[in-house]
Parts: sequence; C-alpha cells; structure tokens
Amino acid sequence: MEGKLFIFSAPSGSGKTTIVRNLLEKKLGLEFSISATSRPKRENEIHEKDYYFLSADDIKLKIANDEFLEWEEVYEDRFYGTLRSEVERIWNEGKHVIFDVDVVGGLNIKKSYPQKALSIFVMPPSVEELERRLRYRSTDSEEDIKTRVNKASKELEYAREFDLVIINDDLEKAILEAENAVRNFISS
Repeated sequence: MEGKLFIFSAPSGSGKTTIVRNLLEKKLGLEFSISATSRPKRENEIHEKDYYFLSADDIKLKIANDEFLEWEEVYEDRFYGTLRSEVERIWNEGKHVIFDVDVVGGLNIKKSYPQKALSIFVMPPSVEELERRLRYRSTDSEEDIKTRVNKASKELEYAREFDLVIINDDLEKAILEAENAVRNFISS
C-alpha cells in the first residue's frame, strides 16, 4: 500500500502540534514525519526520534542530490527539511505520513504529492488570540513573541492555498474536525 500524506501547517501557537499529537494517538495508521536539521542537538533530544541531526555540509549535499521534499535555511547553515526517504520509510511500514511543518514547507510537500496529500491549515481565531496563547505558554521572550506574531500575520495569507482550513477556537472541535478530514481522505 502506498500511503497518503497529511500536512498540518499553521502559525506558531495555533494548536497544530496539539492536534497532530491527538491524531497520532488514534488508530488511523499515521506516523509522524521526522524532520532533518543542522542545528545542534539539545540535551534531551534523540537522533532519529526528535530529528535527524545532520551537519550543514551533509544537508547541502542532500539538497544538491534532490533528497529533500522541502527544506529551508532558517539562518546561515541552520537548515530544516523533510527527507524523501522519510516518506518512503513510513510508506514501507504500511502507514500514512503526518507532518507538522511551516506553511511554505507544507505547500511544497503538497506540490510534490498533489493527489496523495491533504493539506490542512490550522487557523487561530485571531492574531490577538494567537499572541495571548504565545504569552500564556511562557516559552518565548518578548522579542520572540513579536517576531512570531509578525510572521503569523504573513503566514495567514497562505491559508487559502490549503485544502482545508480549521479554525481552532475550540480545541476539541478542531481535533474532531481534523480527525474526520483524515478519515475521509484515507477512505477516498
């Protein structure tokens, strides 16, 4: 069986990671796509579980060899991306791939698999609510919050390019809507 792909994208703080984690707990045959990065591994992170930790030179070589579905150089020599081999690995296990990726990366994956991928944009109720959520989780500095809110305003413009937009104003409702969309796409 060649599986399907489920792409979840959203501005930071919209709830996409929570929705994806909930979907992974359900019996839907989904497996999370592990991204590759050139950033240093943090103390509690595990190679091939949290990320594929590669050197910047290794990533550049893989980019040159077209081994990435999507990638981005966030800062100089700080790369993030999705390896084609990761999709193949999951499909070879007989599962469907689920992504939690940035907006541009999500659209690039959809372009590679237009018929097999369902792209879902998780929309916050408002930019103000998004800012409130970022402040509430207390993981970012004031500068980071401002940067994320500014980036979110730009990312929201891409929502119409996704197959489905889920407004996350009620988390349980958003999870149910995502689950129904995934089930319907698997059976289509």
